[in-house]
Amino acid sequence: MGILSRMIPTEDASARKREIEEKLKQEQETLSFIRENLEKSDQLTKGMVSILSSFESRLMQLENSIIPVHKQTENLQRLQENVDKTLSCMDHVISYYHVAKDTDRIIREGPTGRLDEYLACIAKIQKAVEYFQDNNPDSPELNTVKARFEKGKELLEAEFRNLLTRYSKPVPPILILDAISVDEELEVQEEVVLEHLPEAVLQDIICIAGWLVEYGRNQDFMNVYFQIRSNQLDRSIKGLKEHFRKNSASSGVPYSPAVQTKRKDTPTKKVPKRPGTIRKAQNLLKQYSQHGLDGKKGGSNLTPLEGKDDVLDIEIDSYIHCISAFVKLAQSEYALLLEIIPEHHQKKTFDSLIQEALDNLMLEGDNIVSAARRAIMRHDYSAVLTIFPILRHLKMNKSEFDSTLQGTAASTKNKLPTLITSMETIGAKALEEFADSIKNDPDKEYNMPKDGTVHELTSNAILFLQQLLDFQETAGAMLASQESSSSASSYTSEFNKRLLSTYICKVLGNLQLNLLSKSKVYEDAALRAIFLHNNYNYILKSLEKSELIQLVTVTQKRAESLYRELIEQQIISYKSSWFKVTEHLSEKNMPVFQPGTKLKDKERQIIKDKFKGFNDGLEELCKTQKGWAIPDKEQRDFIRRSQKTVVSEAYRAFLQRCANISFTKNPEKYHKYHPEHVEQMIEKLFDTSA
Repeated sequence: MGILSRMIPTEDASARKREIEEKLKQEQETLSFIRENLEKSDQLTKGMVSILSSFESRLMQLENSIIPVHKQTENLQRLQENVDKTLSCMDHVISYYHVAKDTDRIIREGPTGRLDEYLACIAKIQKAVEYFQDNNPDSPELNTVKARFEKGKELLEAEFRNLLTRYSKPVPPILILDAISVDEELEVQEEVVLEHLPEAVLQDIICIAGWLVEYGRNQDFMNVYFQIRSNQLDRSIKGLKEHFRKNSASSGVPYSPAVQTKRKDTPTKKVPKRPGTIRKAQNLLKQYSQHGLDGKKGGSNLTPLEGKDDVLDIEIDSYIHCISAFVKLAQSEYALLLEIIPEHHQKKTFDSLIQEALDNLMLEGDNIVSAARRAIMRHDYSAVLTIFPILRHLKMNKSEFDSTLQGTAASTKNKLPTLITSMETIGAKALEEFADSIKNDPDKEYNMPKDGTVHELTSNAILFLQQLLDFQETAGAMLASQESSSSASSYTSEFNKRLLSTYICKVLGNLQLNLLSKSKVYEDAALRAIFLHNNYNYILKSLEKSELIQLVTVTQKRAESLYRELIEQQIISYKSSWFKVTEHLSEKNMPVFQPGTKLKDKERQIIKDKFKGFNDGLEELCKTQKGWAIPDKEQRDFIRRSQKTVVSEAYRAFLQRCANISFTKNPEKYHKYHPEHVEQMIEKLFDTSA
């Protein structure tokens, strides 16, 4: 057992030893493999190093060979480029010597129809000039190309002038009227565009103007521009004026047909209605005649403000429309000018462009003021009516006028305000002198209406005042313009209205005083009363039929009632003329008697005298007063009815008292008229046709 036990560990050690030896062997094999691989790697490394060293050597050799070649090639290329540049420069320089010859034909033929080609040609010449100036200023070629450049510039300036002259035409009057008119039925208005030049022509003009500014160093073309366009602007306005004269004379309707038919899109500024001042006055007079204010034919001295005709209205219409046309055309000209004229010359050129047309308009306005002044000196105050519509239009358009002239010289901008001031001054003078003339109109017996109807002074005064209704603000401003400057800042529409109301009340007061004075020409107090009644009634009815009464009551609240009181006073005064008739019918001196008692001769004579006095007085009054006039039918009927009632009742009562009295053998000799007959006689008063 012991031996066996000792043998087992020995076997284990042998196995362990073998195992270690095997591992050692494997490790030795691995180590041998690694060593072999390392040797191979060293060999490969040495081979690669050898190759790289050989390659490096070769590269160095190549570099040493190539670099000199490269430098030489580079030098050759630079030389080639220099040669090419030199040749190119030579060609370029030589071309400058041929510019004059190459451009001769194009320059001679001018730019018409080929502006782009012409400008390109001019550019070549300009470059040649610059070259010779910089490189050879003493060469004869410089003078040649300079002369050619100047020739080209002259032809461009000539082309600019020719294009403007050829295509600038006056704007047709109908197109102008379309542009300044407005269709009130349309909420949105489309502005009428005024095209002064065809688009292609405009672009050529803009191109030439741009070249002349940049290269031509010449501002003369701006003078050419404003002269040509100024002439067309003036011709356009004169054409519109001539259109008015021709069309208004034939049809009385100077407006463009396009406004009513073709166009519903005319622009923003409303054209004022035809003023028709004198014609309107005449129409008002006819209107009142038809409504009974001047009654019977031939019985009134109501006469229109004569001596005027439609020519005056046409001239007023024409001037008003020309003012609007000037603003619209000037705005259009400025828009055109912005595209052509350099910015820093635009305002000055525009100022020069509008001068002729503006001066002509202002001169015409001054002539209107002078004509009104001469008329006022002749005491023809109706002439001021021509100023009202014009002045109102000028003031309505002043803001747009000022906006259009913004940037122009102060002398230009002040022309319209100066004209407005002149018109306000002469207008205010006419109004004041008219009021004085109403007060001081002489009492000429031959000028008094024999029938006691409305005096010419009354009708003309009222007619004049009625014209102020359409121009209340203008007339009020006229009067306000003469107020002290210290209160000028307080001028308002309400203030002007009060001034005008005060003025109208002054005229009416002067008229009343003059009528009272004139009435004294009549010896018959009854006719004097009829005369004053007719005039007061005419004034009141005229005030009521127009808006004058509202204007008067601004400062005179009781105006209407005061005139009614005056009218009532004159009716009472007239009725007193019948006292000498009706006094014979009173019980005064009437004998007291008992029925069946015989009257004494004296008592019978009293009754006879009463009948005779009544009959004679009735016949005399009816004969006289039948030729008098009360134009207002309502008043005429009222006075007849009232008087008929008073006389008829008194006569019936008198006849009743005398019914049972035997005062004569021939009663029909004294009892000539029945009450109904008396009423018929009174009914025929104030009726010359009866």
